[in-house]
Amino acid sequence: MAEFWGQLPALIGVVIGALGSYAVVMRGEQVRFRREQAARWEERLLGVYADYARALKASVTLTYRVAAHLGNDPHPHPLTPEEAEPLLAEATMARDPSGEALLLLGSPEVVERARTWVVAVMAMEAFLRAGTRDPGAWQALLERQRAAREAYYAAVRGDLALPPGHGGRWALPAHRTPDGDGGAQR
Repeated sequence: MAEFWGQLPALIGVVIGALGSYAVVMRGEQVRFRREQAARWEERLLGVYADYARALKASVTLTYRVAAHLGNDPHPHPLTPEEAEPLLAEATMARDPSGEALLLLGSPEVVERARTWVVAVMAMEAFLRAGTRDPGAWQALLERQRAAREAYYAAVRGDLALPPGHGGRWALPAHRTPDGDGGAQR
């Protein structure tokens, strides 16, 4: 029995060392799991944000084409309102599911910027449904839409802690602009 008592401190040291090693390994696994979970979440969130932007941009592109038919926009592929109507309806239907995912997962700031952007796009669609032929008013709607899109992307970048990006405005050749100044941007 005396031998057991002599070995007891060593045995306690081994047990304490094993428990300590176990605690350190488990803590490391928890940290790794949380980091991987955060990365998966950010990927999912980026997908939701990008899907919404793509769906809304499809509507925007269609409005450019109809506006070109009405003489409001220099888009090289005009589309009559009659030809565009089913495409616009399809684009609107396609943006609804991505909008719902955005509402479910998006940050409040991103959702608000998305709302501002879609309201600007809806104003463009209403302008065209009315058959308005006013390039100046159309240009004002385009600027409103572009500013709303830039604000949406800035909010997304802020939410995902991404670096600042490009505003998405490129100068087009002079022959593409309604007023001939070479500064039309999409």
